[in-house]
Amino acid sequence: MRLIRTPRAAALCAAALLLTAACGSSGSGGSSATGLHPPALKAPAKLGRTEGQVNLIAWAGYVEDGSNDPHADWVSGFEKRTGCQVRSKVAASSDEMVKLMKTGAYDAVSASGDASLRLIASGDAAPVNTGLVPNYKDVFDGLKNGPWNSVDGRMYGIPHGRGANLLMYNTAKVTPAPTSWSAVFDDAARYKGHVTAYDSPIYIADAALYLKAHRPELGIKNPYALDRKQFDAAVALLKRQNGYVGEYWSDYLKEVSSFKSGDSVVGTTWQVIANLAASEGAKVKALVPKEGSTGWSDTWMVSSKAEHPNCAYKWLDWIVSPKVNAQVAEYFGEAPANSRACAETADKNFCTTYHAADEGYWKRIAFWNTPIEQCLDGRRDVTCVPYAEWVRAWTGIKG
Repeated sequence: MRLIRTPRAAALCAAALLLTAACGSSGSGGSSATGLHPPALKAPAKLGRTEGQVNLIAWAGYVEDGSNDPHADWVSGFEKRTGCQVRSKVAASSDEMVKLMKTGAYDAVSASGDASLRLIASGDAAPVNTGLVPNYKDVFDGLKNGPWNSVDGRMYGIPHGRGANLLMYNTAKVTPAPTSWSAVFDDAARYKGHVTAYDSPIYIADAALYLKAHRPELGIKNPYALDRKQFDAAVALLKRQNGYVGEYWSDYLKEVSSFKSGDSVVGTTWQVIANLAASEGAKVKALVPKEGSTGWSDTWMVSSKAEHPNCAYKWLDWIVSPKVNAQVAEYFGEAPANSRACAETADKNFCTTYHAADEGYWKRIAFWNTPIEQCLDGRRDVTCVPYAEWVRAWTGIKG
């Protein structure tokens, strides 16, 4: 198992403000239940001849050609089959992905939920014709028509994989075993200086998810749709937590090292990090607490300005084909999107470990989404706090 995942950094304020403006535009096509009004763009009705090249933006570990690891190469097979030569750029953050997509120099991107709505709202990502992606039929239903990858039932990409943000704890130092996120919030004082938290404004949603269960009077329905009172409560909780946090992490190696040394004993993690830490001797366990968890679902989206749209569609189908999707999932450390990929994994227990087919498990996960002024939970009587303010608040939370 090798984790390649890079930090999912916060959105730039300018990009978030652009999203807010796009969401409030009245001159764009089609209304949405969430208030999102993307430009009236059309998906292709059919594919033409491939162009011989495709330019991709991706998270590290998603587009491997054997140069980083001779055992990880699903690009060469694609190039041989389609004649489309892959040119890829690794992005270190969702910010960078959004900025690069705006240049029009790239055909497709592996966008996370904290970027996808921005790309949809700004018109940089086009809707996709899923009928032109044969392997889409085998994608788990729970990944289709999500609020982070579709508008009014219209898909804007092909799901790639998914993962949950878990609570990890040192089994020798955190007793009794925690079952709630209270271990890092209301009870964090017990582990002062040894609590760790994910370093991103999107972590505000983790606090909101906790408050949804523990302060029902706030009326939180969606941790990414927070009115001013709800948002202020989440920020206040995180400011209190800050006094007990020993380290905010975005580098998985630092978190593994911190749990091995005992500098961190409880905090947010990913399943693959928990596996790696345990394999290196750390006494850790990880779980989805009783309140549920946040998580990510990445989507391959096609640029509305793609110069090589036919090759882009061929890539979308290839990357979610059973064998390739299994390879990527194991290399990267996440649940595959294709239901048939589980039969192709080298580790036959992989999909069980990552809950790939357990839709009940994923119903407990609130996948990352981009907060906008038009509340994503459907409310019309209030204005929700847009992501630009999440970015500013995060700076204040960390002091």
